[in-house]
Amino acid sequence: MQTPIQNNQPSLGNESPFKSLLRNNMRQYSMIIALVFIMVLFEILTNGLLLKPLNITNLILQNSYILVLAVGMVLVIITGHIDLSVGSVAAFVGAVAAILMVNYEMPMFVAVIVSLLVGALIGAWQGFWIAYVKIPAFIVTLAGMLLFRGLTMIVLEGKSIAPFPESFQKISSGFIPDIGGGSSLHLLTIIIGIVLSVIIIITQLRARSTQVKYQFDVQPKGLFILKLIGMVAVLNVFTYVLAAYEGIPNILIILAILIVLYTFITNKTKAGRHVYAIGGNEKAAQLSGIKTKRMTFWVFVNMGVLSALSGLLFAARLNAATPKAGNLFELDAIAACFIGGASAYGGIGTVPGAIIGGLVMGIMNNGMSLLGLGVDWQQGIKGLVLLAAVAFDIYNKNKAA
Repeated sequence: MQTPIQNNQPSLGNESPFKSLLRNNMRQYSMIIALVFIMVLFEILTNGLLLKPLNITNLILQNSYILVLAVGMVLVIITGHIDLSVGSVAAFVGAVAAILMVNYEMPMFVAVIVSLLVGALIGAWQGFWIAYVKIPAFIVTLAGMLLFRGLTMIVLEGKSIAPFPESFQKISSGFIPDIGGGSSLHLLTIIIGIVLSVIIIITQLRARSTQVKYQFDVQPKGLFILKLIGMVAVLNVFTYVLAAYEGIPNILIILAILIVLYTFITNKTKAGRHVYAIGGNEKAAQLSGIKTKRMTFWVFVNMGVLSALSGLLFAARLNAATPKAGNLFELDAIAACFIGGASAYGGIGTVPGAIIGGLVMGIMNNGMSLLGLGVDWQQGIKGLVLLAAVAFDIYNKNKAA
């Protein structure tokens, strides 16, 4: 889990380090605080059902495909665009995978690779019109939403295709095997939690040491230690809860790899810096030598691949490809990014923030379902939360101006 990015600029005036830290990271911290508040609220309202091991595992399984979409969508939003087609693309790719695996009995690995390539081609198709022909992304992806929803119904002929091979189902519903046996706890999950705790402590200490070396502002030592203890405690409680049921789901491994990979790309690579530059000011980025058209094109290719992956995960969990698959996925993914701190104006957003936003949406959905609220109330409440998140972004932008 990535901690909020530190602002390494000197504090203003006589402002205390704590106030400076809070001011510079208000967006990230506010979402973490909101997530904790929502979890505690629904834990109380559901009489302890929300954080039961079975429900936590179900939360991960139920929201995995939205979180995958959010990882790609946040890059699209950072560049100043939007993608309304991801739900339809996910449904279409799920249908293609079903035809390959169920009707033609293609080996699972080959079918998955072909499905991801189909997603890449769809992303390239849309990216071409957006990046090189300069048609607004809203129009192109709206057309894509209609086109690929129609193609899904055509290839499925209005029927569902099932069942998938058991090996494919395990992508979304399987768990990593335990070592040994006979214990009520999943021992490998506990060990993984401890190993990750050690890695977090080492990386945080090294990062702080580097900041001190180059005379950057750092958190007060006491606050740093408190934050480190909190991170390790949350991680180990989380892994313990998972270990009390079946252990770590396979899908959580896939999500963790995506989060680490895309966080590294956005924070540590030239491509990541170019994405932020395009979203901040595309003309200035182009004048500085960034190939803005090519970068925008590849952002949509990436979105196509992740949409395909999301479609595969959803089909594996449902154990069927259906014409209605992926319905409103795009709205949940977009909402996750904005709730997680992405700016509606582009140039601002993080992968961990999108994941936090997705978890906020997922916990709200799950908590309201446990309370027996109907879909109508759920949709209305989620709409208000999205509006509040964007209003908060605009308030911060105007305040900084």
